[in-house]
Amino acid sequence: MAADDELRVGQARGPYDIDELATPAEELANSHLDLGSVLVPVVEGGQVTVEMSPDHQPEAVYLVTPHGRISVTAFAAPRSPGLWREVVRELAASLRDEGATVSVEDAHWGREVLAEVPGGAHRFIGVDGPRWMVRCVASGPDESRDQLSQLARAVLAESVVRRGKDPHPPREMLPIVLPPVLAEQVAAAQQQMVQQQMGGAVPPGAPGTEASAVPAPAQPEEVAETRVDDDVDGDLDEDIDVERIPGGALEQIEQATLVREADAAAEVIEEEPEEIPPSSGSAMQRFRRRRSKS
Repeated sequence: MAADDELRVGQARGPYDIDELATPAEELANSHLDLGSVLVPVVEGGQVTVEMSPDHQPEAVYLVTPHGRISVTAFAAPRSPGLWREVVRELAASLRDEGATVSVEDAHWGREVLAEVPGGAHRFIGVDGPRWMVRCVASGPDESRDQLSQLARAVLAESVVRRGKDPHPPREMLPIVLPPVLAEQVAAAQQQMVQQQMGGAVPPGAPGTEASAVPAPAQPEEVAETRVDDDVDGDLDEDIDVERIPGGALEQIEQATLVREADAAAEVIEEEPEEIPPSSGSAMQRFRRRRSKS
């Protein structure tokens, strides 16, 4: 491939397959949240949020922005394209059954599903790739729908999929691997949640108390040096030096917020299900159950 034709982050030509990307690892460390199967660009002024399930497991990772929440998830797909078109039909029918007002719109990558609920909307954007399909979901209030949709498309256009070589059945969500710093926060939060469920008080300074729904204090506005694994293509184990950029991915990961599913369910606008099509535990169905109780 000629140099002029190389795919590089910043060209808005994604979502990219990592095997076809010319951008070196050190350029992704500060710009993208590495979740293993998908690398998602962080948003300026945004925040990373991990939603915890009732059994204290990380259930979803969001980019929280001033306009709403965005998530990007990669799924296994057959070699032949067309999985997203199938999903659109099933997803639209399922969302209608759950009480949403659903429309299918033509956009940059093809069809998008818009599900409107009281107070806001969920927009589902999908793209087929080589043996993968990536889905972006943007959830927010009515007044910021247009801005959130534009931002979600910009995020998806710079996302990177790491499919890997392992076999996965079509439609299976590709494994999510949290960055080490974020994984440590989740482990501490898990310990704290278990202790609280058991009725035991957690003394100040005990392990686990450093992770909560309150973001960690912001780090000084200076450039620091960090070492990360050069594992963009999954083959290299050597370390590389990375300069920390204020407000970049490394800093947003360290300041990530952890929330329980019950806290997220209290919001008017909630996030999408983690399966295709929506499962019985989807946000839309939680909305329907709350509506039936009111």
